[in-house]
Amino acid sequence: MSKKLKVVAVSGSVQQPSRTLVLVKALLAQLEQALPIEVRLIELREIGPQFAGVLKREQLPQTVRDDLLAIESADLLIAASPVYRASYTGLFKHLFDFVDHQALEGVPVLLAATGGSDRHALAIDHQLRPLFAFFQAQTLPIGVYGAETDFDNYSIANPALHERIALAVERALPSLALRAHPARLGVA
Repeated sequence: MSKKLKVVAVSGSVQQPSRTLVLVKALLAQLEQALPIEVRLIELREIGPQFAGVLKREQLPQTVRDDLLAIESADLLIAASPVYRASYTGLFKHLFDFVDHQALEGVPVLLAATGGSDRHALAIDHQLRPLFAFFQAQTLPIGVYGAETDFDNYSIANPALHERIALAVERALPSLALRAHPARLGVA
């Protein structure tokens, strides 16, 4: 019997409305079509003010510590950030500074980013992948990048972006199979 995968999605945008959040929700919707999942969505625009000036994990409010525990116990992590000055946002990095350095070992991570133009697409491979390599997480083979021109009024307008989302999820499925069906492989 398969279990629901615990998917934790972090939207690194502090804006409302947010193309990054739209992209995260589209990834979650595509995943829900493929697998039984339980979702926890963490939006930095909501929790950022609670931890922006905090330097130690034990000083965090309980709600943020609960979000960290969810990240650390995820079967799949979706990590998405707008690209700002050629990288993820500082607040996004600050959140992951509080994550236990061993908690994400082997955890599949689907990387996503949004930016003003296609010039920022490499931020997935040059910024996000190294961050999660530090955690020894399993970054999934296809990241999803959406440029401003892929959206119209904060909706995905480019069919190619929908195709990239579908392909990223399709390529993620083999990595998620172990977590969805641990008994088949003798893993508890």
